Amino acid sequence: MTEKEVYLKPNVVFEPLVDKWYAWSHLISPATAAMNIVGRHLKIIDSYIDAPEVHAEAVRNPKLLGGPFMDIPEGRIEDVKQLREETVRKRANMLAFAEAVKQLDQMLATEAKGYGVEELYAKVPPLLKGYVELHYDRNGNPGFRFFESLLFESEYFDKSAQSLALWLTDNDHRPFCLSTPRLADSNILQLDIAFDNAAIDELAKMKRNPKPLSYIRDLLGITPRQEPLFETFFTEEPHPTYDKYTGDKIRMRYFGHACILIETKDVCILADPLISYYGYHSDVEHFSDADLPDVIDYVIITHNHQDHILFETLLPLRHKIRNIVVPRSKGGKLEDPDLKLMFNSIGFNNIIELDEMETVRFADATITGIPFTGEHSDMNILSKLCFLIRIGEFKLMFMADSRILEPGLYTHVHDVIGDVDVIFLGMECHGAPLSWLYGPLLTKKLPRDQDNSRRLSGSDCSRGMSLVNIFNPKEVYVYAMGQEPWIEFITSTKYTAESDPIIQSDRLVVECTERGIIAERLYGEKELLYEREVVF
Repeated sequence: MTEKEVYLKPNVVFEPLVDKWYAWSHLISPATAAMNIVGRHLKIIDSYIDAPEVHAEAVRNPKLLGGPFMDIPEGRIEDVKQLREETVRKRANMLAFAEAVKQLDQMLATEAKGYGVEELYAKVPPLLKGYVELHYDRNGNPGFRFFESLLFESEYFDKSAQSLALWLTDNDHRPFCLSTPRLADSNILQLDIAFDNAAIDELAKMKRNPKPLSYIRDLLGITPRQEPLFETFFTEEPHPTYDKYTGDKIRMRYFGHACILIETKDVCILADPLISYYGYHSDVEHFSDADLPDVIDYVIITHNHQDHILFETLLPLRHKIRNIVVPRSKGGKLEDPDLKLMFNSIGFNNIIELDEMETVRFADATITGIPFTGEHSDMNILSKLCFLIRIGEFKLMFMADSRILEPGLYTHVHDVIGDVDVIFLGMECHGAPLSWLYGPLLTKKLPRDQDNSRRLSGSDCSRGMSLVNIFNPKEVYVYAMGQEPWIEFITSTKYTAESDPIIQSDRLVVECTERGIIAERLYGEKELLYEREVVF
């Protein structure tokens, strides 16, 4: 008898994990992974073990959302202790690596006084020897860079730390993922497979292309004990089919946060994929993966933050993506890992690196990298780009979370690209302090006043209007605000009408509207159609 073919249910979550913690880009790149294990994971674990009741109280306080508190019942303290023991045992080399980085920073601070550094190589901690180059900047401040490609070939990149948790969801609620590990649960299937495993692609394809259950069971190595739960992830009912856009216009679809789909009948471009995949009822109307085409020609990544590079979205989409465009970063700096190396290491072999004002050309469309300033706590990070997409004569500019620190920069950009038709701008203008994201990478404590002055902030109204004044758009959309409920677990954002980002973005919308410019703060979903040719 022929085995029935089944579809993957639309509400199956692909949750990527590294040592049971939610996988984001800093847990893939070896150096940042080591620093986060020590400076984030173990600190949170130890804090929970010392006072689980404090964590229980904190997660009930909306003002502490996104803080270093585990959303785990007090009764599971033994499981958390076991996680700590496993981490210390399995990642002893990573703990030693993080300590060596701290020692190297201290050595350079005390020994590198402007004279030649050649003799200092003998004082580099042994396990970092051959992985770093020492240097000075032009003002004589010492530093080092990693040979990052060699780290990916070393013991410090261990694919056995990677796994995939599969589970069914019916709502938007999830604990803040950077502070809460995924403990064992009878309703969650833990698969010990690396992210580059092709079986993940085959599983994802089954949302639209049915296969016999035995086919995917064997590919994933499902055990008899796992099989009853695994079977609940599938259905014989087909999902609605996707109707490819075949019109003569440019179609824009907003999927939430910073995710925008640009389609013509010839090309499909997806910006910063963070998509509500899951086919359950929500009070907020939104597009899902059911509204994505079978082939995505280009995915563009603006910067290396966890709400713009989301593996939970990207891994299931991998089989559809022809190219991923990322900002070029080859500096080897701890705080600025190489995105191409990172993506290659998890099975994406179609990465295009782009520099500022460099262009990718295809058909009658182009993608140009635009300088991205701010939102990185004043750190010298290169892996960030805004993007100009030009289709025919129509221009859309994606400014992501950039903070317009010096409008003169974009006056120079305007001299090259001219006016644009549509601007998308993030306005989370009062972001978290430096330590919230980059704290684990710092080897000495930053004074609180300095920390609070260096924030992950986007543009306010005046900075946003400087863009409007320079590029003369016909439409302006505020996006990347983290307001959609399905995004809260990764952004920890909850605004009220009194929140400054809401006040500032409302003000920008009003100012634009008064000038006759179409303006809106996007939320949930939005679809617009544009003519391919525009006469200026």
